[in-house]
Amino acid sequence: MIGCVFFAIFGALTGAVTTFLLYLLMVPIDAYRLRQMLALVKKARAATQGDISMEWLKPFMTQRKYRKGDILMEKGDAANEMLLTVTGRFRVVEINVDVPPGRLMGELGFLTPDNRRTATIECIEDGHVLTITYEKLLEIYFQNPLFGYYFLVLTSQRLLENLARAEAIIAQNKIAVQTASAN
Repeated sequence: MIGCVFFAIFGALTGAVTTFLLYLLMVPIDAYRLRQMLALVKKARAATQGDISMEWLKPFMTQRKYRKGDILMEKGDAANEMLLTVTGRFRVVEINVDVPPGRLMGELGFLTPDNRRTATIECIEDGHVLTITYEKLLEIYFQNPLFGYYFLVLTSQRLLENLARAEAIIAQNKIAVQTASAN
């Protein structure tokens, strides 16, 4: 904007009417664009500081019930939907972690290059989940790009939780090896 003002002044001082008018007209356009960018930055900051709940997705989801022992997804399978637990308990078999109500499952398959499941999920207590297809997620993303940023924060949190869990296991194994070699 400041550059446009200087070029408009230059055009006025040199008598170049087209240069003057061109840069004078660009000042309000640049001001409007700056306002849009500042609003986008404000929304992005709000997305990172908000709670990471996907409850607002419920109207776009369909209900599915599972019984104890059912396998919801297997590692390596093709992934085409994300699930939100409502009731019951589910377990991520590979890392032996329970998934309580209100948590997402299957969101990482949405981000893998070949849309493959990254873990096996087993139902360990009768319950139901809400599902949403990846196609619908993409539709929501294109209608509301802020959702994409929100989803990125959510999946990053999941990956960081998994990393912390892996680091804790490695630390326990190191202690066990040190203890065994000391004896």
